[in-house]
Amino acid sequence: MYLEQIHDPSDVKKLNAEALPQLCEELRSTLIEQVSRTGGHLASNLGVVELTVAIHRVFDTSRDRLVFDVGHQCYVHKLLTGRREAFSTLRQMDGLSGFPKPRESVHDAFIAGHASNSISVALGMARARTLQHQDYHVLALLGDGALTGGMSLEGLNDAGASGEKIIVILNDNGMAISRSVGGLSGYLTKLRNSPEYYELKKRYRHAMGVNPVGKKVYQFSHSVKSALKKSLLPESTVFENMGFAYLGPVDGHDVEQLTTLLAEAREIKGPVLLHVETVKGKGYAPAEREPDTFHGVGPFDPATGKLTKSGAPCFSSVFGQELAELARQDRRICAITAAMRDGTGLSAFAAEFPDRFFDVGIAESHATAMAAGLASQGMIPVYAVYSTFLQRGFDQLLHDVSLLGLHVVFAVDRAGLVGADGETHHGCFDPAFLTQVPGMTVLCPASFAELRAMLHQAIYACSGPVAIRYPRGGEGVYRSNTDSAVSAVTVRQGTDAAILTYGVLVNEALAASDLLQEKGIRAGVLKLNRISRLDECPLAELIGRTPCLLIAEDCISAGSVGERVAALLAQRSDVPQHLILRNLGDRVPDHGTVAQLYERHHLNASALAAAIEEALA
Repeated sequence: MYLEQIHDPSDVKKLNAEALPQLCEELRSTLIEQVSRTGGHLASNLGVVELTVAIHRVFDTSRDRLVFDVGHQCYVHKLLTGRREAFSTLRQMDGLSGFPKPRESVHDAFIAGHASNSISVALGMARARTLQHQDYHVLALLGDGALTGGMSLEGLNDAGASGEKIIVILNDNGMAISRSVGGLSGYLTKLRNSPEYYELKKRYRHAMGVNPVGKKVYQFSHSVKSALKKSLLPESTVFENMGFAYLGPVDGHDVEQLTTLLAEAREIKGPVLLHVETVKGKGYAPAEREPDTFHGVGPFDPATGKLTKSGAPCFSSVFGQELAELARQDRRICAITAAMRDGTGLSAFAAEFPDRFFDVGIAESHATAMAAGLASQGMIPVYAVYSTFLQRGFDQLLHDVSLLGLHVVFAVDRAGLVGADGETHHGCFDPAFLTQVPGMTVLCPASFAELRAMLHQAIYACSGPVAIRYPRGGEGVYRSNTDSAVSAVTVRQGTDAAILTYGVLVNEALAASDLLQEKGIRAGVLKLNRISRLDECPLAELIGRTPCLLIAEDCISAGSVGERVAALLAQRSDVPQHLILRNLGDRVPDHGTVAQLYERHHLNASALAAAIEEALA
């Protein structure tokens, strides 16, 4: 077992070439076995096994900086950098993160959870190296899906012109989470289908390197090289036109060839782009057949690939079904996603209404601005996006949507705590930033029935921009459908205390009320259907003269609903004797199950009940 001998990346360098295929096989077996128990990002990691091994044979990531894009493909890196024995804790509370994390290991150069930033970050590191007169290598590893994000092109443009020694490794598998889309994806397909391009360049380098004169010409005479290139290969790549030395395409599952090219890239003075062709899900038949399904997967049977849990309705699937139903009746309705068709529940919509479905790739800013354009011409765009990724379109929310008061509906998925994906994916900022957008209506369903009603309300009863925020997963014991046109409702009466909340946290509030009832304390439960324009909500009337008010929400404290409610009550001199704000504080939570995170941040029923009991005592 070669993997058991790997305690540090230096051990990878010690293996002879004949041992590498076996090491890669052991890495794949470990990935499949472990992720089948914990869930996680499987297909993307299976595709970069050989590439990661080759990187560690050429570079020293304790000093050289390896910047992952998104980080979905970092598991192999973790296994090779001293974390194999802790790998069973992957994505578990207080265990290994599913993403790169500098405080977890010196080998993790930068945090990664959002796409398209790696080239920009790596260029910043390279410029810092130059300014500080240091000597180390900087690499950015990104997938072709990340190139659909405009930030990648901004980074390429600057890096190519910078002259900095930086290596961009393009892992081209034709996939983001789902199949890559757009013109750039087609361009990469053309390059993949032209391997003779790389062979021609390789033969030229070899011919010029047979004697000292040829080497000097190759290394120093850029004008001669350019002239030869133009005569031999009239069409240079877009990357070369940006200023990169282009290597590839190369088989991403050939460790020796990858090692050779990475070593060559290491010696080039200036920006290099290494184009690597891989297969997402490589080595595991179910993942190769369905790479999108096995991109981010829950526990499954490794022998068959059958998911342990599947098919249960969730807020995302209910949203997709209801939107499709509305679209059958109204041809103005169209759906937008940023490379998240399946995750946002839009697969059926895309199949039934292909002319009204737009997957723009990993381009959230573009999606928001395009939605504004659609709305300005009389369409009703519904943009389904994870809360954490909508952050990337904030300027467009303000400038392109809000200033004109355009009717764009934002289906904000994964609002609140998301669980094992952790700090880069928690939707804990949108209650603050969405409610700052002028004219924005922010609706918060707590059940599937309320989601359906609020989607109908957002499309037909609201004007201007509307956001509907809902969590990952299914509904709780609360299954009611309150009048969504009413901004706030009393779910349970109580005279001794009141718990004010919104969304699915109403389940914890109701359970807390039950616990308090057992101790003779009558705690009412108030639910906000809308968290925007709180000054229009009848809060004082709903809260009444209760001596204790607890406001619970799974978001960051700054800009929280609790802060705004407290300010409104203070202005009216209606502050209760005991006012308790329960939220996530000023730090983004780590990873763990949602239940574990509720407990850690004192948002579970027992903690809410204890806080009220203590205040009243």
